[in-house]
Amino acid sequence: MTETEKRELFAEAVGILKDEYPDAVCSLRYEGDPWRLLVMARLSAQCTDARVNIVSEELFAEFPDAASMAGGDIGALERIVRPCGLYRVKAKDIKAMSEMIVSRFGGTVPDTMEELLSLPGVGRKIANLILGDVYGVPGVVTDTHCIRICGRLGAYDESMKTPEKAEKILLTLIEPSEQTDFCHRLVLFGRDVCTAKSPKCGGCRLSGICAHAGKMSPSVTS
Repeated sequence: MTETEKRELFAEAVGILKDEYPDAVCSLRYEGDPWRLLVMARLSAQCTDARVNIVSEELFAEFPDAASMAGGDIGALERIVRPCGLYRVKAKDIKAMSEMIVSRFGGTVPDTMEELLSLPGVGRKIANLILGDVYGVPGVVTDTHCIRICGRLGAYDESMKTPEKAEKILLTLIEPSEQTDFCHRLVLFGRDVCTAKSPKCGGCRLSGICAHAGKMSPSVTS
């Protein structure tokens, strides 16, 4: 498949998923607060968004802003975020990032990739989420759903699992104005249809343009 063909395929995929999921919103319930989204995004590593949403209710009741978390007790943080897994590392990171936001950025979540990457526990995936959802800067959030589904569609070999490589490729295939919303739609589609272990290729609206579906047996896709 040529690069032009890939771009055309992804333009079609964008349109199909836009029709399927017209309300492209982040699955993390951060109530429009950039700092909360940053914290929740860090907690979501190897954890479901649903669990993060539940845990965050108690977390933000106890620590409602960056200043209170920066000055908070690390033991209390660890106790609250423990259900999210990797709780010691995550508690350390969200406390440290809150401290930096207060001391270095005047309590405001920064709006550049370079500054976001300077925060503890923040990589390009989280930075792109913040830039896209909060500041309207185009970008591709290469979470597990995005990497899996775009590989199945034919953007790259399905065995490729490197987020940075996937991001670089997808930036050339998806129109900037569609990137943020498309990634949110991929999360919903990845949960509903294109699951990791048993994708529901039969009846999938992307099956006609999906390289993965084309490899499946008729009994699976029908």
